[in-house]
Amino acid sequence: MNINELTLKSQFKIMMGIGVMLNPHNRAILVGFIIFNLLTSVAIASESFDICLAEKAKSENQRMTLSKLNRICNEIVTEKSDQPAVEKRFNEERKIAFHPFVITPHHMNYILPVTYTDKINQSAYDDKGNWPQNLDNMEAKLQISFKVPLLTESLFNEGDGIAFGFTLQSWWQMYNQELSRPFRETNYNPELFYFTPLDFEIGGGKTGFFLGLEHQSNGQSQQLSRSWNRIYANFIFAKGNYALSFRPWWKIPEGDKLTTPEEAGNDNPDISDYMGHFELMMVYKWENYEFSVKGRENFATHNGAVEVGITFPLNGKLRGYFQYFSGYGESLIDYNHSQERFGLGIALNDYF
Repeated sequence: MNINELTLKSQFKIMMGIGVMLNPHNRAILVGFIIFNLLTSVAIASESFDICLAEKAKSENQRMTLSKLNRICNEIVTEKSDQPAVEKRFNEERKIAFHPFVITPHHMNYILPVTYTDKINQSAYDDKGNWPQNLDNMEAKLQISFKVPLLTESLFNEGDGIAFGFTLQSWWQMYNQELSRPFRETNYNPELFYFTPLDFEIGGGKTGFFLGLEHQSNGQSQQLSRSWNRIYANFIFAKGNYALSFRPWWKIPEGDKLTTPEEAGNDNPDISDYMGHFELMMVYKWENYEFSVKGRENFATHNGAVEVGITFPLNGKLRGYFQYFSGYGESLIDYNHSQERFGLGIALNDYF
């Protein structure tokens, strides 16, 4: 059995692992992605080799033998494949991390001018005048995310560090003239985390580890307020153009007393019943396209969600971005509300 066959089997097992935690409806969404993934994986190594062979044949001495060209290109392709794409991103970030005119992306940065949901959450706004009956199913969605390294030198291991991250997500009723085009929901997510590469390899892939503390809230008051605090770990496996992330968390207890109009309490004591206790994510880069699948599930309540994303080239740094979401908790106000949403727009960066 060659390396490519082993890689295909590993890829299939990883993606089926993601499918296990999803309900039957969401699991079906993965089928097309799995088929596409397995078909294209076979061609990538040979395609890279053919490109190298063509370029070297033009630039090298014409008397160079075919066997020597083959050997050179084999070495180049092997060397490139040994460094995962996600590791290349971290290395590039490290070079410019302290540049005064550079903001380093944390998660993706994007704007989806057009999104459509099959079921807007009207019940959350029952106490907000004429909002429930006038909310549009079509709205814009945007995400801004950046991080700032806090250490200039390694702490425990070579390449490790501590960073502050901040992510803002907003859902904007941009086409709703009846309600004066309000921002329906905005989520604020500051976090402090430690990250380090790990020494051990799995199946020839690199591994890394994150440990962080994060707060997430929607900045609202009383009945519309939603928030929680978590301690999370994140285990990263990366090989070639693949990256797999397993991110379990522990919700910091806040008591079971509910927030009322008269007294503050826990905004959402049952949030874990819908958001679960972990998130599993896979990202795959193929040429100029990037595919991501993200899923979470509470196995006790069988509530969860899946998000699928595809980025594709547009012009310069701008990339097209298609996003599909199905399940609970797309935003904090919707943590106990299930819906399907499609969105199309522009991404400023990929995962790697």
